[in-house]
Amino acid sequence: MAKLTTATPVSELNGVGKIRASQLLKLGISTVGDLIYFFPRAYEKRGDVRPLSEFDTERPGAYLLTVSSEVKTANIRRGLTLSKFRAFDESGSVEITFFNSPYVKDVFHVGSTFRFWGKVTLQKNRLQLTNPKYEPYFEGIALDDFIPIYPLTEGISSKQIDKLIKSAINDILPEIIDPIPDNIRLENNLPTLTYAIKNAHFPESDSALFKAQRRLAFDEMLYFGIGISMSASQKKRGEGIKLLTCSLTPLTNLLPYELTASQKQAINDVYRDTVIGKDGIVSPMARIIVGDVGCGKTICATASAYIASKSGYQTALMVPTEILARQHYAELSDLLGKLDIRVELLLGSTTQREKKRIKEALASGEIDVIVGTHALLSDNVEFNKLGLVITDEQHRFGVGQRAKLKEKSKMAHLLVMSATPIPRTLALTMYGDLDISRITEMPKGRQRVDTFVVNEGYRSRLNDFIKKQVALGGQCYIVCPAIEQNEEDAYIVDYSTGEVISEKSLNLKSAVEFTEELKASLPDLRIEVLHGRMKSSEKDDIMSRFASGETKVLVSTTVIEVGVNVPNACLMIVENAERFGLSQLHQLRGRVGRGKRKSYCVLVSDINSPKSRERLEVMRTTYDGFEIAEKDLLLRGPGDFFSTISNDNMRQSGGFEFRYASMCDSSELMTTAFSVAKSIVESDPNLSLPIHAELKKETDRRIKVSQSTIS
Repeated sequence: MAKLTTATPVSELNGVGKIRASQLLKLGISTVGDLIYFFPRAYEKRGDVRPLSEFDTERPGAYLLTVSSEVKTANIRRGLTLSKFRAFDESGSVEITFFNSPYVKDVFHVGSTFRFWGKVTLQKNRLQLTNPKYEPYFEGIALDDFIPIYPLTEGISSKQIDKLIKSAINDILPEIIDPIPDNIRLENNLPTLTYAIKNAHFPESDSALFKAQRRLAFDEMLYFGIGISMSASQKKRGEGIKLLTCSLTPLTNLLPYELTASQKQAINDVYRDTVIGKDGIVSPMARIIVGDVGCGKTICATASAYIASKSGYQTALMVPTEILARQHYAELSDLLGKLDIRVELLLGSTTQREKKRIKEALASGEIDVIVGTHALLSDNVEFNKLGLVITDEQHRFGVGQRAKLKEKSKMAHLLVMSATPIPRTLALTMYGDLDISRITEMPKGRQRVDTFVVNEGYRSRLNDFIKKQVALGGQCYIVCPAIEQNEEDAYIVDYSTGEVISEKSLNLKSAVEFTEELKASLPDLRIEVLHGRMKSSEKDDIMSRFASGETKVLVSTTVIEVGVNVPNACLMIVENAERFGLSQLHQLRGRVGRGKRKSYCVLVSDINSPKSRERLEVMRTTYDGFEIAEKDLLLRGPGDFFSTISNDNMRQSGGFEFRYASMCDSSELMTTAFSVAKSIVESDPNLSLPIHAELKKETDRRIKVSQSTIS
């Protein structure tokens, strides 16, 4: 076999045929490089062996046990066998049971010793261990302390992934060149890339895992920072379209409300960028409007489109989902249509005949404003005079996608919007290629959403409250941290201490299972579930039914952070609220209270740690998004903001994917990574120096990967 490289297709590895290669592709693995960067989602820390007398019924543990009886197998009923035997250590004994595994009689023999991993339960004063994982133990032969747990797909087992990765690491790791120059790595006390990759898969110790994850988090933030810094340096070049002086009075006279001071300032910022310029010269605008959900960013975008239209230029508004696109289209066409500005909608689901008509009208200049999803990025979408590009929900689109749409007109202005209110210093770092307008006020008449923190003991009352709100004509969101129940116990690193900590996954509310529980408790209500693994069309259908009022309760993961305006939604319940960042919770709370109904947010948590309670108390008492964001940064570190950027739809929307950065609790590491990125680009804007050759390759690769799903 030829020498392996990171570009080698996985189909060239031993044991990977056509079927296995297609299964791996479902996990995003097509090359050996993809394979070695396919890191575990969690670890089983089996090195922490405990005696049976210290069993924990709440979570799995490792036990070193000697088999004390022969395996007895019985057929309980057709298609179900039960195999039982006993095992012991110095502190006690346990009955071990396997279902549908008759082969274990050839594995476990009296006197043999195994390391078992599972959850011990107590039944009728007897210890039980059901379907545990196991490894034979021999004196003097060490077993791995950490067992990696990988994301899987149908047809691929943990053992198969584990074997492939070990093989790839052994063959290719010595050949990998570290893109980060040694001086940067040593100055920041980072291990080599090969050390980080090896220990992220197969940690030697808690400390090794901490160092590996710290290095990988640094890498993610560094490459993101380089991409942003390079984009910022390029932003300053060239001349933009000078839009014409015009009055906004015809537009504002149509509004049933008065603009807030923040909205006026944001519109003035756009006007200054596109009409006035600096010393009479207008450069291409690159501005982001940041503000809470429901603060009124859309009218600022509408005003910007109005200015462009009155100057004879077209506007393209790109949003991440079809249902959100339809909502924007309805609002813009209603308002701008009264001012003789033609608005059209282009979606992936638009019929071919309709697409042809719209594209011809767009190319001829008959359409002034086009609203759409990624369909706008297609090469055959041509504009007559594109002057303004607007993207909504900034964190759903990568730098590369903004650039691809803007390539339709090199001189066009760019306006992006984000509902993630992040601290000013972090905003300047993460959006270094954009000037920032912040909307800090909510529209007049917007009601405050009363917020409560309760525990599981309030479940019955919560269900009654849901019924009451629906009976009054309202609707309810319920957000869960997981999609499906996961029996594994996960281990992650606390970046502030380097300690490997456990997450009790079994305590997490999962959207799928919780929906079924809720249907049983509230049989008279129409309840649906929504999560990120669903197809876009399926999610749109579910959200449409909720928006129309047909569905009364929507159980969801955080995919509804970015969603349509549902004025009837008056109750937001967040399960396992301690698992969410404050900014995330604030955005979720912003999904309700958008109509005339009195609205409520209930945060459910059974965690009693002082830090968790302090964070939830901030949510209960604070309503300003920017103040919450500042407190979140202090209490939690920057990881929450990276989690927001790399959410459910990240791979589909073409932005950077943050894995380790999203777990980072170290503001210092983030600041350092962005500072290094900025200094690199300042000294070498195109990364053309020999010392940066590998850095440029890796930056280009990550940006290319982030754009690879653009359709």
